[in-house]
Amino acid sequence: MKFLKGLALALLSFLLFLSLSVFGLVLMLNQTILNPDFVVSELNKLDISSLAGELLSQQIPQFEVAPPYEPYVAEVLDDTLDDLEPWIKEQASTAIYSIYDYLEGRSQSLSLVISLEPMKESLRDNAREVFFKSLPPELQGLPRAEVEQYFNEFYRDFAEEIPSTFELDEALLGTEVLAGLEQAKQAIGYFQLGYKALIGFMLLLILGIILINRQVKGATRGLGITFLTYGALEYAGIFAAKHFAGTQLPQLEVPVALQTWLPQFLSDFLAPLEMFSLGLMIAGVILIIVSIAYKPRQTAF
Repeated sequence: MKFLKGLALALLSFLLFLSLSVFGLVLMLNQTILNPDFVVSELNKLDISSLAGELLSQQIPQFEVAPPYEPYVAEVLDDTLDDLEPWIKEQASTAIYSIYDYLEGRSQSLSLVISLEPMKESLRDNAREVFFKSLPPELQGLPRAEVEQYFNEFYRDFAEEIPSTFELDEALLGTEVLAGLEQAKQAIGYFQLGYKALIGFMLLLILGIILINRQVKGATRGLGITFLTYGALEYAGIFAAKHFAGTQLPQLEVPVALQTWLPQFLSDFLAPLEMFSLGLMIAGVILIIVSIAYKPRQTAF
């Protein structure tokens, strides 16, 4: 009988350990990648103007800009990106929440309209400032009104190529992208269902361990050892992952803005799992102490 009891406890403890391992990863994903608040928060920590400026500077030669004017184009783009960074993050946040609402079933359609007028106005102001600061040779010496008219005509032709609004809807995405989003929507639904089911399964395992032991000392010792073992191993794994990432991330050939942002993103991404493993490790220590300190009540005859 003792053998069967020990075997059952070992099996339940092993299943609980595996369940905790899976649940830690599920919890981390649920609170990070599947959480729009986390995504928006990480986006706000990213230096978008520097990142976009670095990427666009590599594309300027493809814009067919005469070499003497490339520095002016780069200056206009940098100034515009600096001005628009709060606006860009605000619009990106709105888009992120809309996409998550669709993926998580809170919205039945995906539709978002973004006005591009702030971008056009900022681009015009910065282009005008750079234009008048470095007039082309053929315009130098002309009356201010003529130069102003020349710039207005030039910018009007350029601005006509930029739409007033950007519309993100199902028609724009196409059938293939929509099919992928629909699959992602179903996967998220199954994920959330599995998340809740896993919590229930772990509670049943803990209840089973308690019922089989039928005593405080044995139950707290068994659960404490399981919690402490998982928590310590997971916490050590996270520490090793951060150390490895700290040595490898600087070697990646990515923009400087991403090199600065990635270590913080990794730390924030692992934070839920780190807190979960630390909490279980503390709970395990407490349960083991209880199992040692607990004195069963003596029955008086």
